[in-house]
Amino acid sequence: MTAGVREEPRESVRPRTPRRLPLPTLLALLVGLAAVGYRLALLFADVPPTNSDEATMGLAALHIARGDGFPVWFYGQAYMGTLEAYLAAPLVALAGPSVLVLRLPTLALYALFLLLSWRLTRRLGGDRWYALLVVAVLALGSDRVVKNQLIAGGGYPELNPAGAALALLTVGLCVTGAGARLPRWAAWGLVSGVLLWVDPLILPYVLTLGVLLVAWRWRELAGRAGVVLAGALLLGAAPMLADSIRHGRNPVTAVLAAGGTGTPADWADRLHGGLVLGPPLAMGFCSPGRCATWQLWWAVAFPVLLLLAAFTAWHTLRRAAGGPRSAERVSAGVRLALLGGAAGVLAAYAVSNAAGQTPIESSRYLSCLAVAVPALFWPLWRAARRPAVRVARVAAVAVLAGVLGTGVAATVDVIRAAPAVHAEADRHRSLVDTLGALDVRNVRGGYWTCNRLAYATGENVLCAVVEDDLRPGFDRLPAYRREVAADPDAAWVALAGSPLAARLDERVGTESGALDVVTVAGWRIYLPRR
Repeated sequence: MTAGVREEPRESVRPRTPRRLPLPTLLALLVGLAAVGYRLALLFADVPPTNSDEATMGLAALHIARGDGFPVWFYGQAYMGTLEAYLAAPLVALAGPSVLVLRLPTLALYALFLLLSWRLTRRLGGDRWYALLVVAVLALGSDRVVKNQLIAGGGYPELNPAGAALALLTVGLCVTGAGARLPRWAAWGLVSGVLLWVDPLILPYVLTLGVLLVAWRWRELAGRAGVVLAGALLLGAAPMLADSIRHGRNPVTAVLAAGGTGTPADWADRLHGGLVLGPPLAMGFCSPGRCATWQLWWAVAFPVLLLLAAFTAWHTLRRAAGGPRSAERVSAGVRLALLGGAAGVLAAYAVSNAAGQTPIESSRYLSCLAVAVPALFWPLWRAARRPAVRVARVAAVAVLAGVLGTGVAATVDVIRAAPAVHAEADRHRSLVDTLGALDVRNVRGGYWTCNRLAYATGENVLCAVVEDDLRPGFDRLPAYRREVAADPDAAWVALAGSPLAARLDERVGTESGALDVVTVAGWRIYLPRR
């Protein structure tokens, strides 16, 4: 019965050796952890500075946490979905309103973006060392970059991880068997639908990746896959669609109007803001709030590299052996789609009024250029790894070194500016404490004061917006104005030295109906004389 069964001697059984991560993978993990840790340290230092727009998203999270409302759009407009508010609402419910709890979900989204970008780079044929380079580039955090990644002001922190996820799903849909693809089709449609609701800035990537899928998988899309994709897309966009049907609003019109209002900008200003200032700011090569002349070299390098990477991907796509599902053709096709999406994002921004009117602040519209980084630097990496062509190798290494060096310099500038930002946040906390001590519940102030105060106090202080000439301003929550108007003891709040403070100083006096003033940490609180 036991014939043929041979017992192995105990000493021949070798213990399993623990599996070790390859060195570049381990380094990528360490760089990623350092990048997340750096941004977490910035959050504890109140960097980047918050504002009333971010506080508006915080108020939406506060209302969701309390069950007081479930907003579809950023308050006061009919575009830009409130996904960030829903992500932050559980934390706000647990810990109360603060900038930190509002930004913890955006920090998690950034960490997810790093992971997805590393994975995407590997799936597109990049070796582990190239994936490390991609993570290192995305780890750097200049002023504009950390604002895009961490401020929960609507639309930006979630775009990049969603774009990387769409690219990864596209790779999977192009290489796997038909029977395993229905969940991926559903995920692709769901992510795309959510993006259309949250912020259509990433639409060029959705279109280019979608065209690739139609070209290679049109037979599947004509069947069950198309039904699954359409259903998931409608589900993701359901908040937008339901609101549009309910109120008869067209969110596309609202988005187009947000591209810059008022007098049309000159074309020279648009092209300068979009093509000269835009790429260096968006990719993290500029100092806080400005671009030095030496930091603008990327404005020349970016379009050249974009064209070079697109040509390389197209050449590979045309020459690669095998059918449409070959790994080489799929990676080349997805790289080409990512580069096309980046070109579309840049072109749409460069022709907008925003690029000419407010180029420094509006460069946030280019934040999703980072999605294309795994494809953008691929030709440089290949050239740097080929010792036979010395000139090309030296040029590629120089550009990559310039990318990392300029990004490091801009990151250091953020760290240097952090104490000043932290001090401003401390002054605002002193204002909040003083209002509480004075038992002030309703105030009037500027746009960039009002909702920040309301969120910081958990709506214990309500604020109605006024212009510098004391006329009513733009209230994103009209109910605040009604509350303030009904309070005869409503105060005024203004930054010391501001035009609003100068106007209110004219009303300070001892006569009946005049204002008393309390100064605290650079703020002036004007109380009606009783």
